[in-house]
Amino acid sequence: MPGTEDAFDGDVSMGDVAPEVVQQAELETDEDPVLNEIWAKQNVRVLPGSSDTAASFEFTNEDHTLGNALRYIIMKNPNVEFCGYSIPHPSEPKMNIRIQTYEGTAFEALEKGLDDLMDLCDVVEEKFVEEREAFGRQ
Repeated sequence: MPGTEDAFDGDVSMGDVAPEVVQQAELETDEDPVLNEIWAKQNVRVLPGSSDTAASFEFTNEDHTLGNALRYIIMKNPNVEFCGYSIPHPSEPKMNIRIQTYEGTAFEALEKGLDDLMDLCDVVEEKFVEEREAFGRQ
């Protein structure tokens, strides 16, 4: 409304965290060379606007195969409030995953999800090998 003091006068951040928290999170990940090296080797980066309990990660050269499996496993964690993934564009080899937690950090939830998914894949592999060998003995 014209003449009111609280009239809209510029861009408003649609982020779910305060700017100082975002800057702190960016500094923590940008200034830690060991963490940056680990993330670079894994083809993962933290997207801007992330905080400790709500973070978005970009995986390079990954698609729905990892995205949906990881989303499913992470949502099994009772400390996770939300987890979703998206493929920003079909012609780009990128997968984004968003994690929001009740307790703990989004980074811990991602790490636990990746560990749990690896354990699940190990179990599937073991069962497959057992059944293949049993079939070969028949």
